[in-house]
Amino acid sequence: MRVDSKTFVYQSIEHTNGPFFTDRRSLEAVRERIVADIRATVDDAGADGVVVAMSGGIDSTLTTALAVEAVGSESVLGLGLPCHMTEQAHVSDAHTIAEGMGIDFEEIQLRPLLEVFDETVASELETETEADDRPNERNHEIGNATARLRMLTAYYAANRQSRIVLGTANRSEWLLGYFTKHGDGAADAYPIGDCYKTEVRALAKHIGLPRRIVNKEPTAGFWATQTDADELGARYDVIDPLLYRLVEDGRSFDETVAELQLDRDTAEEIASLHTDTEHKRATPPTPGIAGRGTGGLLDDSDALE
Repeated sequence: MRVDSKTFVYQSIEHTNGPFFTDRRSLEAVRERIVADIRATVDDAGADGVVVAMSGGIDSTLTTALAVEAVGSESVLGLGLPCHMTEQAHVSDAHTIAEGMGIDFEEIQLRPLLEVFDETVASELETETEADDRPNERNHEIGNATARLRMLTAYYAANRQSRIVLGTANRSEWLLGYFTKHGDGAADAYPIGDCYKTEVRALAKHIGLPRRIVNKEPTAGFWATQTDADELGARYDVIDPLLYRLVEDGRSFDETVAELQLDRDTAEEIASLHTDTEHKRATPPTPGIAGRGTGGLLDDSDALE
């Protein structure tokens, strides 16, 4: 019987170094659980392997490494999907890592696809004047389109080769809604989805990922100079302790801010991101007619006869 990974991670492993799993014993237990879960997911799906979009960052590199351990290098396909010149160095890192792991790797330039999308779809839905008046909003919208093109490509490869798509989001990103609906938020499984960024870094070091990958500045890679810290308003060493206390421990906001001695405005922005992006983590609802809703059975009094 498969055990829900979150139940395992947060109930079956003893914390020995504060709230996060960063000691060797806990990290080894987390590694074993993730590897077993990937293997079981592939087996349950009757799939021939997995596809991972590799950005050259720590999350996708760690996901790929754990997948190789789970199903073997011959069953893992890495995709490099650059869309901007600034990503080329990172994709080169991904290619080098893929070669070292012994997996197949394909680099596909998405810039031509994005340009066609911009010229045909985006230009029809927005005038040039409107685009000039709202450059920041447009950056995010085109960034979301880029993420969806990447996932479209990953699923095409998966369908062609009878594989499943492994997402690379971590728990910090998931709780903040720092992903794109139907983009990087649309994978078949998220092997590191229960791990805060703090734990991702610790696990990456534990399994021996290259230091240059572990120490890279986190970025979604949607445009030049973009970083997670700028987008989220704080670094993960501030975000993770706050989220853990609010979400896992259920502590009050005021108590958490006082305990961590955080800037209140920054803490409010982070907490608001979690609250405001709840819709991104939920299954799209249906009306619940006759108890058929996606959220579970209704009471008899609520069901239509």
